[in-house]
Amino acid sequence: MKALFITSAAFLMATSCLAWGQKGHDTTCAIAQNHLTETAKQQISAVLDGKSIVYWSNWLDNASNTPEYAYSKTWHYKNVNADQNYDEVKPFPQGDIVTALNEQVNILLSCQKRKHEAGTDLWALKAQESLALKMVIHLLGDVHQPMHMGHATDLGGNRVMLNFFRTEANLHGVWDTKLVESAHAWSHTEWVEELDRLSPEEQANVAAGTIDDWARETATLTAAVYYDSPEGSNLSYDYVAKWTPIVEQQFIRGGIRLAGLLNYIYAN
Repeated sequence: MKALFITSAAFLMATSCLAWGQKGHDTTCAIAQNHLTETAKQQISAVLDGKSIVYWSNWLDNASNTPEYAYSKTWHYKNVNADQNYDEVKPFPQGDIVTALNEQVNILLSCQKRKHEAGTDLWALKAQESLALKMVIHLLGDVHQPMHMGHATDLGGNRVMLNFFRTEANLHGVWDTKLVESAHAWSHTEWVEELDRLSPEEQANVAAGTIDDWARETATLTAAVYYDSPEGSNLSYDYVAKWTPIVEQQFIRGGIRLAGLLNYIYAN
């Protein structure tokens, strides 16, 4: 598990934008909530003042657009251009999603250790832990939205203009919300009820790997999305039918992996 927290090469980021929309993040976190250990649930509840991870799932999208947390705008992305592969991209000086996730996970691990050290300011420690936790639960969802591994040259698909059911849209927005809402007109709890059905063996397979592995996996999906969604495309029923299973897959992957990560951090 230690490899999970090793920072690898960062990517040139594009611009800050929503990911999965609120329903996607709520779904990812609600799946994770189902798979937290009792120990993790209790400790997380204490850190978040009785709130669940679902309550805070979308917080960072808003916070990143405020002066206090503007430094985190580039943390939502790790862009890979069409002529690059994941392992070729140079680090982005202001930070990226994989670097940020590894850093915040390490902060959470450090907080668990420092709670038991003499002289620790527990109020200050809780504030630090709470912020890192809110960031991790959001960014782990972002890692699984394909356009957050999109091209820096088109701002993660924001400049790829097309038509979605005869309405002008951009590719990033299609994947944030339009595709999700067209796939199933469900609440996030209904999404969870239908998707969260993996066997223990399947869950273990999904949870395996590192944050870098999961981002690299998403980058492969991103290339396929670009290929199937060129500028000027007219997307409708066939597109929804083809890509809905991938949306479902990414929600369940994000949820199971977030639970595994938090269970590891709060194991003791």
